[in-house]
Amino acid sequence: MSIFERYLTLWVFLCIIIGVVLGQTIPAPFQWLGKLEIARVNIPVGLLIWVMIIPMLLRIDFGALHEVRKHWRGIGVTLFVNWAVKPFSMALLGWIFIRHLFASHLPAEQLDSYIAGLILLAAAPCTAMVFVWSRLVNGEPMFTLSQVALNDAIMVFAFAPLVALLLGLSAIVVPWDTLLTSVLLYIVLPVIVAQLWRKWLLARGEAALQHTLAALGPLSISALLLTLILLFAFQGKAIVEQPLIIAMLAVPITIQVYFNSALAYWLNKRAGEAHCVAGPSALIGASNFFELAVAAAISLFGFESGAALATVVGVLIEVPVMLSVVYIVRRSRDWYQAAPAR
Repeated sequence: MSIFERYLTLWVFLCIIIGVVLGQTIPAPFQWLGKLEIARVNIPVGLLIWVMIIPMLLRIDFGALHEVRKHWRGIGVTLFVNWAVKPFSMALLGWIFIRHLFASHLPAEQLDSYIAGLILLAAAPCTAMVFVWSRLVNGEPMFTLSQVALNDAIMVFAFAPLVALLLGLSAIVVPWDTLLTSVLLYIVLPVIVAQLWRKWLLARGEAALQHTLAALGPLSISALLLTLILLFAFQGKAIVEQPLIIAMLAVPITIQVYFNSALAYWLNKRAGEAHCVAGPSALIGASNFFELAVAAAISLFGFESGAALATVVGVLIEVPVMLSVVYIVRRSRDWYQAAPAR
C-alpha cells in the first residue's frame, strides 16, 4: 500500500478538522463554490470526482472477462453478495439503526437522507482498493481482475435501477433525471475515457501504463481529500452540534462490512473454491466504490445533505475495517483449507 492508502483514515480525520474549521470561519468561499452548478451537478466536485475515478478505472482490463469461467463459483458468490445481498442488507441496517435505534439522536429532517447515503454506498462494489486487499491476502490476480471488470460492466446498467428500487422501498423520492445524469457522468463516461486512455498507453508498452498509474495514484487520493474538505466545510455546523453523528453512521456500515465479507468467505468454502479466490471474493463483497457513492450523493441530495455525510463516513472507516477483514482472512487460512469434519 502507498503512504496515501495506508494512512487514508488519518487523512480523512485531518480533512474533517480542516473542513469544519474553514467552513465555520470563512463560509463565503464555500457557499460560492456550492452554487457553481449545471443541471444540479456541482462543477468543482464533478472535476474532482473525475480525477478520483478515472485513475482507478484505468487499472481495469475488460479483456480479463474471459477469465470468469475459470472461477465461476467464486464469481457467482461475488455477484450474489454484491448485487443480491449487500445493498438490501444495508437498507435493512439503515432502517434498523437510523429510523429506529438512533432516530432520537439524529436530526429528524435528515433521516431519509442518511439512509439514502448508506444505500448509495452499498450499491457500488469496490473497483480499485480491492486490488490492494487482494494482494494482502495473496489472492489470485486474474480472479480479482476478472471479478472487478465484471462488476464494473454490471454497474453501468444496474446501479441506477438498484438505487431507485431501494430508495423507493425506503419511501425516499428518487430524482430520476439526476440519478441517470450521475450514472452517465460518474460511471459511463469515465469508463469510456479510462479504457480509451488505457488502450493508448498500452500501445506504447506496459511500462507506460504502469508509470501513468504510479503518477496518478497520489493525484487521485488528493482529489478525494479536497472533496472531503469541501463536504465537511458544508457539514461543519451539523458535526459541531452533534459530533456523535459520524459514530452512529459508522455502526451500520461496519456491521455490513463484516456480515457480507463473512458470508462471501463462507459461501466460497461451501462451494469448494480455493482460498486465493475466497479471499478477494470476500473483500470485494464487503468494500465499496466510495468515490462513486460520494459523487452520486452530492449530485442527488447536495453538499449539506445527510446522504453526502453518510458516504464520507464510509471513506473514513474503509481502511481500518477492511484491514481487519484482511487480517481475519489471513489468520483463518488453515481453517478454510481444512477438510470438513465427517
